Amino acid sequence: MTVHVSADACPTLVLNADYRPLSYFPLSLWSWQDAVKAVFLDRVNIVSEYDRLVHSPTFEMRLPSVVSLKTYVRPVSNPAFTRFNVFLRDRFRCQYCGAREDLTFDHLIPRSRGGHTTWENVVAACSPCNLAKGGHLPGDVGMWPAQKPYRPSVHDLHRAGQSFPPNYLHDSWLDFLYWDVELEP
Repeated sequence: MTVHVSADACPTLVLNADYRPLSYFPLSLWSWQDAVKAVFLDRVNIVSEYDRLVHSPTFEMRLPSVVSLKTYVRPVSNPAFTRFNVFLRDRFRCQYCGAREDLTFDHLIPRSRGGHTTWENVVAACSPCNLAKGGHLPGDVGMWPAQKPYRPSVHDLHRAGQSFPPNYLHDSWLDFLYWDVELEP
């Protein structure tokens, strides 16, 4: 196939069979190559297209901008405990001072005092706050998190992810996404 577009110029928004994004953060996107392959394998329906074309000597098609899966993918009910998901739950803010830079994990009950690495015992903390708290309990040093840590649902993480729209949103995607953003002309 001859292609007259940049490889990253036309990402495809991937929707579940119910027309909801598979994820908001990171936004469920495929490269145009993966989207075209899924079309040919009959795994997706094309919902919207770009004005750009790809073609071979015998075939031409507009690049898909939005596709929906033909088979519904059941979302996981319990999100994985990962550093990224903790930061997302805590909206990428230090739970002690509100800083957004240099985030780390902080165990409310330090591991040195028997604390475990669980949703209910870990918060996002900037390095200076984490160092200041050290191996102490929150009450010992007067450092209480802005919110009590909790085990988020997938819905909680999706809702949190909607607070962080990606740098690029094609206008054909907006009917399927729920960010309050204005597109540049």
